[in-house]
Amino acid sequence: METIYKTNEQGNFIKLDKYESNNWIHLTNPSDEEITKISETFRIKKRTLMKLLDNAELPRVESLNNNLLIVIDLPYTVKYHNVNKYRVMPLGIILMPNGIITVSSKEHSLIDDIKSNQIKGLNISDKQSFPLYLIGKSVEYYLRFLNEIQEDIRAKESILAKATNNRELVHMLTLEKSLVYFINSLRGNDLVIEKLENINHELFKEKDIELLKDVKIETKQGIEMANIYREILDSTMDTYGTIISNNLNDVMKFLTSITLVISIPTMIASFMGMNVPLGDFAINPASFLVLVLISLVLSIIIIIILHRKNLL
Repeated sequence: METIYKTNEQGNFIKLDKYESNNWIHLTNPSDEEITKISETFRIKKRTLMKLLDNAELPRVESLNNNLLIVIDLPYTVKYHNVNKYRVMPLGIILMPNGIITVSSKEHSLIDDIKSNQIKGLNISDKQSFPLYLIGKSVEYYLRFLNEIQEDIRAKESILAKATNNRELVHMLTLEKSLVYFINSLRGNDLVIEKLENINHELFKEKDIELLKDVKIETKQGIEMANIYREILDSTMDTYGTIISNNLNDVMKFLTSITLVISIPTMIASFMGMNVPLGDFAINPASFLVLVLISLVLSIIIIIILHRKNLL
């Protein structure tokens, strides 16, 4: 889908029906016809636009004749069996002399923030600042999702302490996979920032350079947080993997002890039920009560012994 925007004098984004100078064209999972149209209109290779729809596309900065291509990774969430999975998607930003083109394979809340004027200071006519604001806003999403992951880890800790199956650990593995995606993507975005720093500074104004420094600091912070949470998660998984194993051992120990206690009355009843002469005891009216008392006393003795040995 293709949408076209420009900023008015108040700095608000307005939707357009046709191309104008200094407009922003956003392509969301575009059709082949839309890609061909953009390619022919702005003389951008169709193959370049198609590559930006690949979720495996890595963050980078690349010159395209008179245009500058910047690819960054954006984080997003996916619901899977009522569990949040955190993943990343590429966003291509093409800075042209007369406008900006962005390309993504799916909708993202960051684009919605731009359209609804949620990013203060963003102006299409100020093309150099546009990708810097996007990178800075993307870091906010990373930090927000990282905090959600941290809260998820804390919530699982109380469950894992009593767990005897691997379901919660599997969920923790999903979180660890998400953190790996985040770390790699943040590092890729950081490389993009460094590449932009090394570009001829005539491209950026003084305020852009300051913004670039701020974005770099925030990105470094995101990388540091993701690494810390991953270390916490690794430690938590190792600890609670051992706890789950110990919990299972306790269950097996309890069941074995109960089986031993129950086996005493079963064994006595089996002996009494054999075809062996028992004399007067067999016809004594109190014989059943005596057998029950003997079984009960022996069971209590075994329970006491097992309890003293911390086996029950």
